[in-house]
Amino acid sequence: MERILKHFLGYAALERGLAVNSTGAYQSDLLDFISYLKENSITGFVGVTRDHILDYLGRCKDLGMEPTTLARRLVAIKVFFRYLAQERIIAQDITNVMDSPKLWRILPEFMSAQEVEALLNAFSSAAKDPLEFRNRCILELMYACGLRVSETANLKIGDINFDENVVRAFGKGSKERIVPIGRTARELIRRYLENARPLLARDNAETALFLSNHGRKLDRIRIWEVVKLAAERANIRKNIHPHTLRHSFASHMLENGADLRVIQEMLGHADISTTQIYTHVDQRRLLEVHKKFHPRA
Repeated sequence: MERILKHFLGYAALERGLAVNSTGAYQSDLLDFISYLKENSITGFVGVTRDHILDYLGRCKDLGMEPTTLARRLVAIKVFFRYLAQERIIAQDITNVMDSPKLWRILPEFMSAQEVEALLNAFSSAAKDPLEFRNRCILELMYACGLRVSETANLKIGDINFDENVVRAFGKGSKERIVPIGRTARELIRRYLENARPLLARDNAETALFLSNHGRKLDRIRIWEVVKLAAERANIRKNIHPHTLRHSFASHMLENGADLRVIQEMLGHADISTTQIYTHVDQRRLLEVHKKFHPRA
């Protein structure tokens, strides 16, 4: 199987002009797949079925692999099996009807209410340091409103409406949406604007809400670092990233009885099917509760 893979990689590089990095990624992904096949006593590609591929992807998911990596592995397998069929190594391409988005429903990682509390408290709401206080405001606002990291980075001072208690966010495709802001986040942002932001500002013309220590608009990478640092301080061992706060916002809203359409509107999802994944999260939570407390579970 490794010999056939080597021929495929040569074909991909020479005949299809695949970049070196892409060829290397295909090699790594497909070697891992071949290793799985051998573990299951499969010594040739002729014996591979769709169930084997699905089982392999399921195992990768159980190991905590990111959805983007899972999708890439499936693409590598599909391209490889198309090649095997073309070369008549297998009778037919068993992957040609496998549709990536419908193969699995990736349940998003989210935090419990206690974990969110610990994450938010990683930066003090009474901090004198303007950066420390800014970081607390970022976390509080992202969780309170379910904002994406890019939406948070692009917020302007004028996007916070204290009279209406709402935030104006610009999502994918610059699509505008209005999201309610809770009392805690609202008051922290007010204090940030009054006390912390003026200490960071170098230019009165800068309209960005969150500023760096150089007085410039905070970028997405720095917000990622803020979230990672908070998770480290809170000793949360999950793979926490900015989108985890958004997932947690949606999951906790659903747990507490919010209508799915309302959550869709707040998240800015164009299609309700995107929001429906959180119903799977809630069902998983219910199953865990049942297993823990039911005497015959």
